[in-house]
Amino acid sequence: MKKLQIIILSLIITSTFLNANAQKAAYYPQVPFDSLQAKSMLALGTSSIEGVAITGPKTALGYRAPLAPKIKAANVQVTLFPVTTYFEEWYQLRKKEENKKTNVFMSQEAFRWRITVQTDEYGRFKFAKMKPGKYFIQAIAGYTKSGTTPVYRGSGYNNYGGRTDYYEYQDYTNNYTDRLEKFVEVTRDGQALEIKLK
Repeated sequence: MKKLQIIILSLIITSTFLNANAQKAAYYPQVPFDSLQAKSMLALGTSSIEGVAITGPKTALGYRAPLAPKIKAANVQVTLFPVTTYFEEWYQLRKKEENKKTNVFMSQEAFRWRITVQTDEYGRFKFAKMKPGKYFIQAIAGYTKSGTTPVYRGSGYNNYGGRTDYYEYQDYTNNYTDRLEKFVEVTRDGQALEIKLK
């Protein structure tokens, strides 16, 4: 009996160790980050990028439902990154490696070189005094979907063998989070670029 307890204890310890080490793997770009390139791209200019951040319900396959009403991403942070050589590798790495078991990160230094603004109550935002160049704009927007759904509560049978199923309607509320992203390019000084971030 004591031997069995030792075996069970060792299995529990092994399982705990494996679960602790089953965290997501982390990937980082391997090209060096050029802070001078990022600084130059984020220097003051005479152009602007403005728009509206929009999200909405998704289908069962994970795509946005085309006929569902759009939801304005109000009061969320919108981040702009200069598309440097380092950023391009990060984005390609994310497309290739990011999944349920892996995360793809930027270095802390690269992440510092960004501009953030806040959307208003209508989801609108604006980046002013931008230079011509290529940028990546991102926002994390949440929304709530509520409704009523029938819940099966059992069945009953009458004297003639007929069956009746009983349902009770219950309210539900589900929370969702979407990653809204877009590459944009300012092509000339003084340009006022209008976009939809969705």
